[in-house]
This record gives sequence, structure tokens and C-alpha cells, in this order.
Amino acid sequence: MGIYNSHKNFLIYCIIFIVLNSCKNNFDEVKKIGVSENEPMGVAEHINLIRTDSGRVTANLKSPKMLDYSNRDFVFNEFPDGIDLDLFDEQNQKSNVIADYAIAYDKTGIIDLQGNVVLSSANNDTLFAEQLYYDQKREWLFTNKPVTFRTGQDVINGKGFDSDTKFNQAQVLEIDGIITLDE
Repeated sequence: MGIYNSHKNFLIYCIIFIVLNSCKNNFDEVKKIGVSENEPMGVAEHINLIRTDSGRVTANLKSPKMLDYSNRDFVFNEFPDGIDLDLFDEQNQKSNVIADYAIAYDKTGIIDLQGNVVLSSANNDTLFAEQLYYDQKREWLFTNKPVTFRTGQDVINGKGFDSDTKFNQAQVLEIDGIITLDE
């Protein structure tokens, strides 16, 4: 009977050992239960986000829908139904950005604007593009897609654009033509 009990105890210890060693700390996996990696972590509808700096409004973002993909290794927010963004400078002059679709990447600070992108500056300069990238860290706009840029009386068509956000260093690339409008 002693041998039977020792075999029984040995078997129980083996089972406990196997169970304990097969259980890994999968807390991150447990947190994801019910959330597919292909699905957003959250959905916000009818957003109207106001950003301030020292009590002064610097931006107002409006969008019908925002999808939060913070459950991904490369975190991003997607605006599948477009954005309407007002930006205010130090003199409270407003610039506006409209796009049919936008995606903002958290780690790089790059915003990809797509579809009927229109950027209107406080100086009445207007950029029309199918796609435009905005580097938030450098405050820089760029694209290699066709653009139309209206500045003063000139309408410039080209295949790319590179500029600071205030259009002080605006450059249309591979110019196709320039039209000067009469006032």
C-alpha cells in the first residue's frame, strides 16, 4: 500500500508541475479577450474635439466617426467618414482642413489625409489635393500626388507639394502650369 501511495503522490506532483509550467503569464492576451486585433478598441461618433493651449483655442476637430486602434503595436486613429479641422494661430486667425478620410499615426506623428483634401490658410491661400501628409512634429505638409495651389492671383498645378503649415515656404513640385487670374 505504501508503494501505491507514493506512486499516487508522484503522479499528483507530476500533474501539478505540468499544469503550473503550462500556465504562462498571458495578462496581455487576457486583456484582448473579446477584441479582435483587426477591430478597433473603441469607436467615437459625432466628435467635436477642442484643443487649447494656455486657455486659447488652438484647434477644433469635427468628425462623424473616429476608430481607436490603440490595441495595435503601431497605434493609430482612423476617421473613415472624414474630418473638418479648424486651426488657430497666435493671432487667432483660422486655417481649415477638410478631407474625406484621415488616419493619424501616434508613434510617428504623421497624419494621412485622403480624398478631396482642401487646406485653406488664414491668408486665403488654398491647396487642393487627393492626398496630403502632415508631419505634426515638424509642422510640415507634403505629397507626391497631383495638387492645385491657389495663392494670390496664381493657380498652380503640379505633381507634388512641400511646405510649412503657414505656406511661408510653399513649393509646388513638377509644375504642370500656372494660371494668373484677373481681379
